[in-house]
Amino acid sequence: MFWKYILKRVFYGILIYIVLVFIFSVLFNSVMEQTLRAQIEEEIRAEMMGLDSRGTQQIQSFIENRRLEKYSQYRLDKPIFERIIWRTWSTLTLNLGKSTAIRSAAGDRDVWAIVSEKIPRTLLLFSTAMLVDIVIGVWLGLKKAQKAGGVLDKSTSVGTMVVFGMPSWWLGMILIMFFAYTVKIFPSGNFHSTPPPEGIAFFFDLIYHLALPVLTLVVLGFWGRAFLTRNIVLGILQEDYIMAARARGIPERKILYGHTMRTAAPPIVTMSLLALLASVSGNIVFEGIFSWPGMGNLFWFALQQNDVPVLMGNLAVTTGLYIGGLVILDLIYGLLDPRIKVGGKA
Repeated sequence: MFWKYILKRVFYGILIYIVLVFIFSVLFNSVMEQTLRAQIEEEIRAEMMGLDSRGTQQIQSFIENRRLEKYSQYRLDKPIFERIIWRTWSTLTLNLGKSTAIRSAAGDRDVWAIVSEKIPRTLLLFSTAMLVDIVIGVWLGLKKAQKAGGVLDKSTSVGTMVVFGMPSWWLGMILIMFFAYTVKIFPSGNFHSTPPPEGIAFFFDLIYHLALPVLTLVVLGFWGRAFLTRNIVLGILQEDYIMAARARGIPERKILYGHTMRTAAPPIVTMSLLALLASVSGNIVFEGIFSWPGMGNLFWFALQQNDVPVLMGNLAVTTGLYIGGLVILDLIYGLLDPRIKVGGKA
């Protein structure tokens, strides 16, 4: 039964995520606790501002009591294994704590608020580019497969070899120099203008700033997608049932976009979704070039500021999205390919 397969895949996905978060908690435990202890000492010093008139012994007693209270609050007085389990559970329940340096646009130090502010921006950039990339790449791949060895196939194959290996940061800088500083069509980067416009103008301003980074990603991506689609479809076009459909007089367009695409859909969807999932965490260099305030930029700023809670939250959220995407991809693959008997016996 397909529902048993769904439950099994979801269970495995949750289990893998729990194990990975536990590993993150072990790796970050020492640094996070050092940061937390420093933060506690800073809070205690701030509370001492109004205690100058009291005696030295009274102040020392106050410091010790507050330190014990804070340590108890954050489980720092517990054994290390218990602290790691508590931190793992806090991360799994999205209780990511407070940042040490980075703040959200509203000035909030809550890690979840900071991370949730960046996720939509990264998804907007890479999912838009991926959608355009898929449409152009699949269409071009089908045309290449229709006339394999023709002028279109040979010329675009050369283009694939030239463009596909280019670093995204290099092409991004070239396009910025041309479109932002030479012909001055697009802005050089950022999420919106400063100050940002209001109402419907904000939407058009967002598209205006989105255009150049999306163009860069599409130019880099659709060549390789077209080449892979061409190879997948070319093998399917040689199948007996395609030959039989042609012999029955079915139009070539219907054969290509109906029979062929249905069989080619699983590997194409897999290829596309894996590329999208790989970009969920953002791209540090690419987002840095275009000053795009996404997950990649957040990770880089957190590294620079040594903001361990934000690093931990960033990893936990992006890992969860990636594993969730893999589970969904597995289920979609089982639905798209009728030859797979998911959960069945051989």
